[in-house]
Amino acid sequence: MLKPKRLSVKAYTDGILNSDRLILSRAITLVESNLPSDIELAQALLENIIPHAGKAIRIGITGVPGVGKSTFIESFGEFLTQQGKNLAVLTIDPSSQLSKGSILGDKTRMETLARNPKAFIRPSASGTALGGVSGKTREAMLLCEAAGFDVIFIETVGVGQSETLVHGMVDFFLLLMLAGAGDELQGIKKGIMEMADAVVINKADGDNIKAAKRAKVEYQNALHLFPASESSWIPEVKTCSALQNTGLSEIWEMMEKYVRHTRANGYFDVNRKAQNLNWMKENIGALLEQEFYTNNAVKNSLPEITKAVKEGSLPALNAARQLIQKFKGE
Repeated sequence: MLKPKRLSVKAYTDGILNSDRLILSRAITLVESNLPSDIELAQALLENIIPHAGKAIRIGITGVPGVGKSTFIESFGEFLTQQGKNLAVLTIDPSSQLSKGSILGDKTRMETLARNPKAFIRPSASGTALGGVSGKTREAMLLCEAAGFDVIFIETVGVGQSETLVHGMVDFFLLLMLAGAGDELQGIKKGIMEMADAVVINKADGDNIKAAKRAKVEYQNALHLFPASESSWIPEVKTCSALQNTGLSEIWEMMEKYVRHTRANGYFDVNRKAQNLNWMKENIGALLEQEFYTNNAVKNSLPEITKAVKEGSLPALNAARQLIQKFKGE
């Protein structure tokens, strides 16, 4: 089967600005590509669309295993589209080490939302990107914003370093939790609760309602122990049932209140600008690494030096310096 031909920069730009979903999908594929010709085309496209990006509310969503992230995203997404919002969901799937493709397939996990004309779901394989976040998630986000989406969800692949990375690219960071789960399951909360702008206790239905209400009080008390954030926002705790569609309007009202609060005190724009600078620095690191490993002198010396490091005959620091000298032609 022949792959579709790449479009011109103008065709990609016009398609995105006209909210053409097919061209948007192809544009995201373009920016994810590592082919030199695609990289050049993608750079030109991003320069064209960036004046039209930045207007959406960017929301990061993470949670403990079994918390029902996909069900929550689908229910909350359906709620937002009913409020007239256009929603883009960027989900980062674990990658197969064999095919490098996504494993979970978010469109099959969110079938109803995937059919919603006001929603767009884009699963991307995490590949080898640090922390399980797709290397081009930010670029995909800009493309979605330029295509007219009002709200962007970024779902993390799991728990750990990906939370830190997603937190660094969104306006609002939501942590989904469960009531009555063991400490082993919720062990991540100590590390990421400080980053959360809100904690939402999902599955607050049936026999679990009382436990969810108790957990809400406990988490609210715990959040007050953390030092004040730069945004001066005090994180809130909500309960909901994604299965029964309860508590969703309260969650959105809270998010809107957060945006009003941070826009009023200037933090919203300050945070966006800081994220842009960090984004540039991360790209410098990634591009330098790519340049380093594709350098002929480095490629020729790498097998021998790698073997010496493995066998313990050459210190790792010395090896790194030798390779950098070869990269610099010294």
